[in-house]
Amino acid sequence: MSLQLQQAWEYRLIAWAEEALKTQTPDRALTTSQDVLQAAYAHCDAITRLHSKTFHLASSLLPEHKQRAARALYAFCRVTDDIVDCATDAEQSAVILAQWRDCIAQTSPPENDLVAYAWADTRANFNIPRGYAEQLINGVSRDLSKKRYDTFDELAEYAYGVASTVGLMAMHIIGFRDESALPYAVRLGVALQMTNILRDVAEDWRVGRLYLPLEELHAFGLDETDIERGIVSDRWRDFMRMQIERNRKLYDESWEGIALLDKDGSFAIAAATRLYRDILSDIERHDYDVFSRRAHLSTWGKLRRLPRIWWQARRIRS
Repeated sequence: MSLQLQQAWEYRLIAWAEEALKTQTPDRALTTSQDVLQAAYAHCDAITRLHSKTFHLASSLLPEHKQRAARALYAFCRVTDDIVDCATDAEQSAVILAQWRDCIAQTSPPENDLVAYAWADTRANFNIPRGYAEQLINGVSRDLSKKRYDTFDELAEYAYGVASTVGLMAMHIIGFRDESALPYAVRLGVALQMTNILRDVAEDWRVGRLYLPLEELHAFGLDETDIERGIVSDRWRDFMRMQIERNRKLYDESWEGIALLDKDGSFAIAAATRLYRDILSDIERHDYDVFSRRAHLSTWGKLRRLPRIWWQARRIRS
């Protein structure tokens, strides 16, 4: 089974993933009390529960040791993201981000930095390549200086940095067959980030960011004035239909990669994939209005989908 590449951006991003994979070197396991480790992982669990109910639910489908590692990964990404998202001074945030980069690169970070500590333990236990964390920090740092993207190819590169890298690290926690899984993880990451972008148009605009490809907005007769006004026009509906169609295609093309993951983790990734994909349906149900509401699934909506997702994940593995 191999994923057929179609776009120039795909070749470029997969080359980045393959290059970072070469940075995989065994880390020395942490030597500390179990109390410290438990506190560190509990803190990561709390961060995940607070900020992402979907990820918390999906990761709960993993065996315990992989579950806590996945939440340490989420907390590491959350802290990295918050350094930039909460920035009031770009220069100062760049300094803090550099300090954080140094901290998480350590094999034995300070015990009082619970997220860095849990992440160091996770990275060592699952032999996660350091290059992916570096690429994530580089991707997140783009938000300090770049607020607009002209083309989808540029946006895909950004999505790789902030999302595909997360999937590639998660893949090491889940376990995977071989390097043939990389393209699926890369494409899924782009799909997940594009869903975030389509859902969060209004929220991003309020902080001065617009991730929608300007070239494509203009092709539908739209510009930044339309985003500022937040009116759901026929042109906006047509634009969003195109975006959602491409987004769903990315999800569909990455789905077969579930079969390349270890059995005890494939359901969790399938759940995260399908639940995020269904946010697109919520956008459609509300007439593409991402200005006055934030698309989401209710807790019950997520839970009732799980049996069907379990069956779909089982079928893809058969």
